[in-house]
Amino acid sequence: MRYLVLTDIHGNLEALEAVLEHAAGRQYGAVLVLGDLVGYGADPNLVIERIEALAPAAIVRGNHDKVAAGVEDAEGFNLTARNAVQWTYDALTPEHRAYLRTLPVGPRVVDDLIEICHGTPFDEDAYVFDELDAIRAIEASRRPVCLFGHTHVPLVCARTDDELEVYTLDGDPFTLDIEEGRRYLVNPGSVGQPRDGDPRAAMAIVDTEARRMELIRVPYFVEQAQYKVRAAGLPEVLAKRLALGR
Repeated sequence: MRYLVLTDIHGNLEALEAVLEHAAGRQYGAVLVLGDLVGYGADPNLVIERIEALAPAAIVRGNHDKVAAGVEDAEGFNLTARNAVQWTYDALTPEHRAYLRTLPVGPRVVDDLIEICHGTPFDEDAYVFDELDAIRAIEASRRPVCLFGHTHVPLVCARTDDELEVYTLDGDPFTLDIEEGRRYLVNPGSVGQPRDGDPRAAMAIVDTEARRMELIRVPYFVEQAQYKVRAAGLPEVLAKRLALGR
């Protein structure tokens, strides 16, 4: 199976549409979504509609999805995130809030090779910030490849016995051969809110038969997404950061 992997779309329709258009030429067979469909961006309803139409093979909720659906409060969010998620809650249709409430808790096993989560396999809201976090996440995973999001920063690391290798993501796209005997932790990067200094939308393709993965960046109409954020009255910083990838 060839999976298209999406995470952290955050209501950015322009980025999502660009990724889907690019992915259409890569002949994927199913979609995996790692959470945070909404929050920050100005098109939460349209993003949910597009994801529903894709009928993901597996999907998990993100922390912004939970708060925007009213499942949890915004305790722990900074002021900008709280303002954005309140705007999102108000903007969502009742049907789309209900859809977010139905999103499964991660982690979820997809097949013999892949498991998905939003934060980590041991805590859906935990962040992977350093090597100790990565080792703990790999140890908690149930499949050779664990795909996660949440940090908005691409990451590929692998563990063999007691050694952890953190890959330098050279190449556009970055290509990884999934080796027998190694366990992988992979963040493809954010579709709608990249924070690695590259404003292009991020996605991944995983081919389970070929045991190969590609991390791909796709340019999109950032100015249109910025215009919508400003027109919606969302915090200005959310418009500015799209052009910076921060």
